[in-house]
Amino acid sequence: MGGGTKSSPMNGDVAGGGGGSETLSRKSSRRLTGASPGRSGVGSKNNTHIRKSRSAQLKFDLDEVSSGAALSRASSASLGLSFSFTGFTVPSDEIADMKPFSDDDDDIPEDIEAGTRKMKIQAEPTLPIYLKFTEVCYKVVIKGVTSTREKEILTGISGSVDPGEVLAMMGPSGSGKTTLLSLLGGRVKEPTGGSITYNEQPYSKHLKSRIGFVTQDDILFPHLTVRETLTYAARLRLPKKLTKEEKQKRAIDVIYELGLERCQDTMIGGSFVRGVSGGERKRVCIGNEIIINPSLLFLDEPTSGLDSTTALRTVEILHDIAEAGKTVITTIHQPSSRLFHKFDKLILLGKGSLLYFGKASEAMDYFSTIGCTPLIPMNPAEFLLDLANGNLNDVSVPSELEDKVQIGNSDTETRNGKPSPAIVHEYLVEAYETRVAESEKKKLMAPMMIDEELKSKVVTSKREWGASWWTQYSILFWRGLKERRHDYFSWLRITQVVATAVILGMLWWQSGGGSPKHMQEQAGLLFFIAVFWGFFPVFTAIFTFPQERAMLDKERSADMYRLSAYFLARTTSDIPLDLILPVLFILVVYFMAGLKHDVCAFFLTVLTTFLCIVAAQGLGLAIGATLMDLKKATTLASVTVMTFMLAGGYFVKEVPVFISWLRYLSYNYQTYKLLLKVQYKEKNDWVDGIKVGNGVREVSTLLAMVFGYRLLAYISLRRMKLHSGA
Repeated sequence: MGGGTKSSPMNGDVAGGGGGSETLSRKSSRRLTGASPGRSGVGSKNNTHIRKSRSAQLKFDLDEVSSGAALSRASSASLGLSFSFTGFTVPSDEIADMKPFSDDDDDIPEDIEAGTRKMKIQAEPTLPIYLKFTEVCYKVVIKGVTSTREKEILTGISGSVDPGEVLAMMGPSGSGKTTLLSLLGGRVKEPTGGSITYNEQPYSKHLKSRIGFVTQDDILFPHLTVRETLTYAARLRLPKKLTKEEKQKRAIDVIYELGLERCQDTMIGGSFVRGVSGGERKRVCIGNEIIINPSLLFLDEPTSGLDSTTALRTVEILHDIAEAGKTVITTIHQPSSRLFHKFDKLILLGKGSLLYFGKASEAMDYFSTIGCTPLIPMNPAEFLLDLANGNLNDVSVPSELEDKVQIGNSDTETRNGKPSPAIVHEYLVEAYETRVAESEKKKLMAPMMIDEELKSKVVTSKREWGASWWTQYSILFWRGLKERRHDYFSWLRITQVVATAVILGMLWWQSGGGSPKHMQEQAGLLFFIAVFWGFFPVFTAIFTFPQERAMLDKERSADMYRLSAYFLARTTSDIPLDLILPVLFILVVYFMAGLKHDVCAFFLTVLTTFLCIVAAQGLGLAIGATLMDLKKATTLASVTVMTFMLAGGYFVKEVPVFISWLRYLSYNYQTYKLLLKVQYKEKNDWVDGIKVGNGVREVSTLLAMVFGYRLLAYISLRRMKLHSGA
């Protein structure tokens, strides 16, 4: 299938880890150059970097013309794409073909459109996985105000895909493509009916390390560059036995394979940040998954939002991945005719039912046998989607449906005399069930002649993290610093803090003094400092986990890191950034307001403010992680912060007994008391109606809040059910 040869399932040597193994592949339509490096691209011998121009790529021998290889290579060169993927072995006859195009390390001008062909990564062979699914059904429970009902998303879907093949799922919006893809990829719970097997074995968590899943939305950090994104993924996901340098080399190799070398130092970008193009962003997402050399690669509408040329290049990438012996399954919305003919197998869904499964090249022939043929020249994909939608405009009407229309039943015809979409859908489902389904089911039910070693490797492989806990923490810590430094040091935030400090300094200009009046005036300033740095961090930290939930879903479902390592890195990477602006704030306010001129008092004021900020951060993290909804979290935080502020001991001196306990939960109150102690302990034990103690109780309470709120946030994250089913 796909115009090439694939190893038989009988070949048990094609496994990840066996020496001298054959690689499942179809003959590459592109030219691979350079000597193969050693394992994971490290320890290579006589590596040769070969550059080619467009004209060199289009040259071919007369022998190649007769074999048809030249046409394939010329078309590949015209697309400007040339990739080789992990686990792909170049046949000896193709290596011979490369020699006329080999050059020394001369600086031949690089054709930007055609790209530069790079060396192939030599790594452990991919474990071939044969995916088979039979009579898959899926239902969801919809809870209403007064009743609960079940909605059937998928109804009896069957199919299979082998290593080296690209299976495309087509269908209108809402037909169940993404649900089926998620079921096959293990991203949602088990189907309500039917079976899904991988080398004749059911899904297990051990398969996570062998599955790559590219979501429809490009979930990436906008402020990281392409190189940083793929390097972090490599360091987190590749096996521990590889060194840091080997993992970084692997990331660079993937960048060159995917043609991302020109934008490798460009930020990914997002809604408010300029970055790489849509096609490049999609290739980065694919690179995040193929970097681990997966056996199965799932992609949810990888061409959405891309122009036809970029979409074609993306599909070419999928073919190159499949040629490396991997099993590729993708959903596709409305491909061009060129894209449609690139797929090996096709599943056509309509309203959750199977309308066609088989070779993509035979789909048009099948529908013509049941009386549905286009009356005008039409893109095959457009024709199939029209049928799946029940639209027979510009399509011949099968005789069975014509008879129903002639009967004149109002339920079976529309204004233009065509059958209704419901009747068309019913006819297509019935036609597939009677003509094709039985034979296909027999093929699927027949046991596959797969080597026992391949079966055992699917279920017996141990779950291994790509890095130790400390390495995960370190990587995530520095990634967090690089990603969020742009937000923390934006001119808007700096201006906000400095402007507030200057205004406070002018309002309390040189208000220091030993009289009770001066102390009462400065008490108001100290209370504002406690409130400001107790309010600001809360509403910054609230957004942390709700905004990163999609990324957490994606990375945790791929077993990239432990939740504890992520949580600690995420919460501690904010602290250095959050403590820089407060120092600037205190420097301005402290000396403008004429607070106590003492080095020890200044640093104690800074430390007290730091303690308040870290405690307030913990509260924001706990609220955000518990609710995971920005509107609800913001509302709860507003009420909580206002309550803590009112109970802080400045506005109300005589708090009623039944609510006085609130002040001991208020970090504003504890911070305020500490600030008063730092400034006036030597002068007076009572300031503004508050007794200034030794500060031990206040510090202990704030430390308890720092750790207590964060513990609550971690427990909330641990109990959260990820959308991806991780």
